[in-house]
Amino acid sequence: MNEITYSRNGDYLIPDLTLTQLSSNKEQSSLGKYGRMRKQYLQENKKPLFHSLLLSEKLFPHLMEIDQTANRRLEQIMKDLQKMQTPPDKMTHQMEWVGYMNNLKAQAEEMVLTELIYS
Repeated sequence: MNEITYSRNGDYLIPDLTLTQLSSNKEQSSLGKYGRMRKQYLQENKKPLFHSLLLSEKLFPHLMEIDQTANRRLEQIMKDLQKMQTPPDKMTHQMEWVGYMNNLKAQAEEMVLTELIYS
């Protein structure tokens, strides 16, 4: 860990903490749904970890990694669930197919949230 320098302000020693360039708006806007959900979870429930990642400037890379992993995992779970359950015919039973796909996505998303976001 880097040595922290202090400056005297009256009777107090104030740490000279500076962050390198903060993420630009473009980088922040590229953060997806799961990255934003992870950030909110860390802010509300894991404050020490959130502040540690923030001060060590590892928060944004962590959130990007979670977002990418969650999206890949969601796609993989969807494929696995489709193999386990045969879908209704899309051409003849459109509404049943839509309901089936929405149900699969909800199941897959719940698994991703449990595994990656809220852990």
